[in-house]
Formats: sequence, structure tokens, C-alpha cells
Amino acid sequence: MKRHRHFTLVLVAALLFGGPAAAKAPTTWDGLVQVKSKRLNLVYLQPGADFRVYTKVMIEPTEVAFAKNWQRDYNRTASSLSGRVSDSDVQQALTKAVKAADDIFTEAWTKGGYMVVTEPGPDVLRVQTGIVNITVNAPDQPTAGRSYSFSGEAGYATLFVEARDSMTGALLGRAVDQGVAGDNSAAWRTSVSNRADFRYLVEDWAKAGVRGMTELKALSPIKP
Repeated sequence: MKRHRHFTLVLVAALLFGGPAAAKAPTTWDGLVQVKSKRLNLVYLQPGADFRVYTKVMIEPTEVAFAKNWQRDYNRTASSLSGRVSDSDVQQALTKAVKAADDIFTEAWTKGGYMVVTEPGPDVLRVQTGIVNITVNAPDQPTAGRSYSFSGEAGYATLFVEARDSMTGALLGRAVDQGVAGDNSAAWRTSVSNRADFRYLVEDWAKAGVRGMTELKALSPIKP
């Protein structure tokens, strides 16, 4: 059930920000109501939810996924076989990304004054986060000869966040946001600069989530 829920969230994020044919965002979602947000594209909250009781967070492992056809489409345009992205490259990148994202979110919540715990409790908020639809414009794959990777941005990704009461599992809120990594007009891209640019994007999302929690406490209980 838990895995199915996470897959559903990834699918919805893909539909909302999947390109020209992206679906129109619903006004309600599993009993949540869409509210305006200055920080994220889409935010949904449970009417009546009270976030003031939460002083700790239980962080689930970050879901990380590339855009469905990103590897295939990139390899079609690669100038040589050595410049293609292999299945091994993708799996290694995902493993490193999960670890990096988990560290970033843990650090952000800790700096925000929340204790990060591993067990449920009456004052514990359970947070599930995902970084999906990842597209890297210029992966900078090693090739036999000297080559350079160029792109106006490092790439794109979509964030989704789900918050639940850790004791009851009650759904309190969800958010979805599309972001651009490395939107700095640096045409020459390297593996090092790509990692740094995507890290900056995730750090911005993590900080926005903690600031958003502070705002939700001030607004609690959430009005219908």
C-alpha cells in the first residue's frame, strides 16, 4: 500500500509537469483543498489541520526518479557510443542522489529547529519527499576524445512532498513544484557543475519546506 501511494504521487507529478500535454491541476486531491502559495507551484491542505503540535519530523527516504524517457532520448542524440548514458550510470546516479537528498532535507529540518526522529509520536510529522521527472540537459559523459557539454540550464526536476500525522497516518498536506537547475546561462556544463546546480535546487526546496511549515503553524488550524 505504501509503495503504491508513492508510485501514485510520482505519476501525478509527471502528469502535472510532463510537458506540453501536462494535465490541469485539480482543485481537490484526496480530500485536500488547493491553496495559493508564493513558494511552490501547487499546495494542498487538509481543512482543519493543526500543524502547531508538531515539533519533530520523521523523514522517509527520498524518492528519486529520472524522467521516463530521458535516457533513451539523450542517447539518441549522443555523438558517440562512449557518450551514451548506460543503465549503470543511471542507477549509480540515483543511489548518490537519494543519499544527497536525504542529507539535505535532514539538515534543513534540523537547522529549522525540528528534531529529526525515527519513531512516531504525537508531536511527530511524517514527511515523504520525492525528486522526480529529472532531466539532465548535458550529462558530460566521458568520451574517447576531448569533448564539451553545452546547455543554457543544467536541467529540470519536479518536487513532491506529502505530510502525515505519524501516529494516525492522517493526510495533512501535499505540494508539487517544478524547478530549473543551473538557470545561470553557463553554457559549458560538467558533471561537477551539474551536481552542484541540482544540489542548489534541492537545498532551495528544503529551505522552502521548512519556512512553509512555520507559516502553516501561524495559520493553524487551517480554515476550510
